[in-house]
Amino acid sequence: MPIKIPNNLPAAHILENENIFVMDADRAYSQDIRTLRLLILNLMPIKNVTETQLLRLLGNTPLQTEVDFIYTESYTPGHTSPEYLTEFYGTFAEVRHKKYDGFIITGAPVELMPFEEVAYWDEVAEIMEWSKTHVYSTFHICWGAQAGLYYHYGIPKYQVSPKVFGVYKHHLCVKNEKLFRGFDDEFYVPHSRHTEVRKEDILKVPELTILAEAEGRAGVYAIANLPKRQFFITGHAEYDPLSLKQEYDRDKKAGLDINIPYNYYPDDDPSKQPVVRWRSVANLLFSNWLNYYVYQETPYELDSLYRQEDD
Repeated sequence: MPIKIPNNLPAAHILENENIFVMDADRAYSQDIRTLRLLILNLMPIKNVTETQLLRLLGNTPLQTEVDFIYTESYTPGHTSPEYLTEFYGTFAEVRHKKYDGFIITGAPVELMPFEEVAYWDEVAEIMEWSKTHVYSTFHICWGAQAGLYYHYGIPKYQVSPKVFGVYKHHLCVKNEKLFRGFDDEFYVPHSRHTEVRKEDILKVPELTILAEAEGRAGVYAIANLPKRQFFITGHAEYDPLSLKQEYDRDKKAGLDINIPYNYYPDDDPSKQPVVRWRSVANLLFSNWLNYYVYQETPYELDSLYRQEDD
């Protein structure tokens, strides 16, 4: 089944060239199928890159999904034109009356700032509170994961130096968890962050379960409140093959003190083509989330998800 996206979204052309099955809104409306309704809060500055990364994975499942994108109204992105946002995005005010099967909160380039000092923190906090009664399962990525753990459970983040940057080996901490069904005993995921959440803080919260950890400096990778279907993922399985290279080249050009991405280039030689070790991991992670924590359990009538009146 395809992923249903807005007509003329630029990501559609990229995905079609990669043989990812997409369907525009006009065609999808002609099918008598209960599609999964997903919401993506895209906090990244270059929206179309993150859109393509996520849609590539959401589209590689047997489930038909319909995606709404929103951005923060309290902070206007500087790298995306107002015309683009008007055509393909909405605001929280425009969707807050809706119910969704799944919700993704992306990372954001604000991790060195205290949460309360981020320009759009109050709005993100309001959206996370809303998600508890309007979303069946929520998937938080990188800064989105740190923000969610802080807002919902009071777990702090800590600055790390040097940056956690590269492709790290991971292992599972629990057996028979559906989110990681089909995973190998060891698997690789990219990380790119200046901050971390710590295992000792997470273990103090009985509602949370650590599902997977990385070797060395990358630390805790996947945390969940399983009964509430909240997932917090500290890495970037959705990254393109050259995402880390682009970040490394950008920071080198800017004169920043940046290490070569760990376990990424053959022989740590930036002149060589990076080795992709996480493509199958990304596809399994997102398809498992959609299948086992969204599709298999969400009610057919989303309005029955919660009977609480909207604010």
